[in-house]
Amino acid sequence: MVEDCSLVNKDAFGTKPHKKYPVLLRTVVLTLVMISSIYICSICLKQNGFLISPNVMRVEIMNEPCRRPDIPASELHYIHYPEPTTYNRDECACTPVRYFAILSMQRSGSGWFETLLNSHINISSNGEIFSVKERRSNISTITATLDKVYNLDWYSSSSKNECTGAVGLKWMLNQGLMRNHEGIVEYFQNRGVSAIFLLRRNLLRRWVSILANSHDREAKQLNGTHKAHVHSRHEADILARYKPLIDVNKLIVDFKQTSKWCADALHYFNGTRHIILYYEDLILNRTKLVDVLDFLRMPQRELKSRHVKIHTRPLSDQIENWDVVSQSLEGTEYESFLQSDYGK
Repeated sequence: MVEDCSLVNKDAFGTKPHKKYPVLLRTVVLTLVMISSIYICSICLKQNGFLISPNVMRVEIMNEPCRRPDIPASELHYIHYPEPTTYNRDECACTPVRYFAILSMQRSGSGWFETLLNSHINISSNGEIFSVKERRSNISTITATLDKVYNLDWYSSSSKNECTGAVGLKWMLNQGLMRNHEGIVEYFQNRGVSAIFLLRRNLLRRWVSILANSHDREAKQLNGTHKAHVHSRHEADILARYKPLIDVNKLIVDFKQTSKWCADALHYFNGTRHIILYYEDLILNRTKLVDVLDFLRMPQRELKSRHVKIHTRPLSDQIENWDVVSQSLEGTEYESFLQSDYGK
């Protein structure tokens, strides 16, 4: 009997608990772990834009940008869908926008060229924004200004009521561009900004235009007001009457500095998407504008400007001391500037 009792006690209190309870406990713990894992995974997936429904996993990208299957993969870096903070693009929300910057120097035809672009219903170029020193004081203020322009939050007379397809600005090389070129190149590459270089071959004609514009800033020949650009032949003829007396030594210095700046700028921005235009080519062959619209991937249409060219006569009729200037440039690398390079 003692042996039987001990066997009963052994079965009741020894062997059975060690076999039953640990298995049950492990099952409960494993179940809790599985439930917790599924819950955590579902939370993470929802936060990353995935939705899970019972028995079926449905993947959905939330806030997916507008799809344009006609745009090749190589172009995707250069198209954007801005979300302005000051208004809603509404029906234009899925119109892709390209970013550009006209890089030039004063009196190189950039003002005229920009008005041509702005005559296109889908292009907005916002002018010489960085002429204001505070906006170009450092790379931070520069990028903040660019962000505002490219987000379509910059308001100017060029802003379009129709869907904007390309937005940009005009930027002179001496307006913080060369001093901060490393940060600006990085910005252009990261944001997919295309550069349009507009240069002038004949630096002597450019110098005449600079001196004439500087003179009018003081003389204010048009009814007491200064105009860098005019819209009538009469006003152009009045401004063209001034014939500057050119300091040849300063002239050569300007030629060298301008040539170096242009070469350096082309070198700095060589790794960005860009196109190089020359003012003289645009004057002589307006079909060059087709290349610009193709570059911006904009629909072809006629571009117009109200600007009237001021200096149209031969250089010999526009420089007071022409004999001195011509003798100084003959036989030099700048001799070609003495020739007329366009017929109107």
